[in-house]
Amino acid sequence: MNHINWYEKNKTQTADWQSEVGNLPPKAVVIADDTTKADDAYRLACEGTALLYRGDFQNAKQLLQAITRRVDRKPIKPAATMLEAFHQHRARQIGRANITNKILIELKYGQCELPRAPDVKAAVQGALILDEKTDKLPARLVLSLRELLGMVGAHEWRKKGVPIHALNANIHAHYGVYSPVRGEYLELVDQVPLNNPQVAWDIGTGTGVIAAILVARGIKQVVATDNQPRALACATENVQRLNMQTNIQVLPADLFPAGQADLIVCNPPWLPAKANAAIEHAIYDPDSRMLKGYLNGLKAHLTPSGEAWLVMSDLAEHIGLRQPDELANWIAEAGLDIVQRLDTKPKHGKARDDQDPLFAARAKETTSLYRLKSR
Repeated sequence: MNHINWYEKNKTQTADWQSEVGNLPPKAVVIADDTTKADDAYRLACEGTALLYRGDFQNAKQLLQAITRRVDRKPIKPAATMLEAFHQHRARQIGRANITNKILIELKYGQCELPRAPDVKAAVQGALILDEKTDKLPARLVLSLRELLGMVGAHEWRKKGVPIHALNANIHAHYGVYSPVRGEYLELVDQVPLNNPQVAWDIGTGTGVIAAILVARGIKQVVATDNQPRALACATENVQRLNMQTNIQVLPADLFPAGQADLIVCNPPWLPAKANAAIEHAIYDPDSRMLKGYLNGLKAHLTPSGEAWLVMSDLAEHIGLRQPDELANWIAEAGLDIVQRLDTKPKHGKARDDQDPLFAARAKETTSLYRLKSR
């Protein structure tokens, strides 16, 4: 773990540094408190100076909100194409995060000692990937207030869970694991015809929700794989919560486990672009690596009569990140045929938000489940 240094109380202070997006600890750090003005904090943040807050926690949140408003006031240049709008939106998100992440908070053994601070220890414990040998929170840890608030929000969602109609139960997403809030693709998984598979695989399982739906539909043996430690822990917990541990085996794997299966399912990230944080790996697939890896590995892992399901949105095509015929060509080049395609329309709020910079693309989006078989 990296360390952050700053000068306070007439000496150099040191603490462990936490950044989910992999930012290095800032070199310039000043102390901020309840007397710090938003304009001064914004100027310092824009110059690359971080502000370690030592006042009231609720005032720290207000300062962060004030800085965020100043960032969002910057005018947006009209984009000539949807692809330009996408890249502009991404660049704006990154720039916004770079500035708003400059408000820092110190935790001692996972607790914030500022006045009026909530109890954040459980949220921090659930978010950090701790040293397996000690499994203890650092004595001193500095992170951005924005990241800490994200941990707290994720912890509340984890406790509450997301209701899944096909399971008649809730799925609980851990911090850094994509929550299945877009239910339309799960409806496709629940409704597509089954050919009595004995063994099924869920590739890139995340929360384990698709694996659980497969078991709920009657499949007795499901292997759920992922290469992210948080996802593996999350899926394992959900499987146990649903009492499906005799039916679902959660395994670490980069795509496929060993052997063959009658049914292989994958819901890869839908947009071929760079991920800037762990949670974004569920949304962005650089150079379509996971999608292509899945398609190209299917023939070797499907049983002779087996089939594969690919859950994919065409949003990338409407943005201009993928050509309309590319996916069909990749499927054919992998030696696969499309047996059936089931479509649905998104129901989430962004699909109806005409203020969203990508609204024109989102309004046309279709989510599809492709049933594939080897030639």
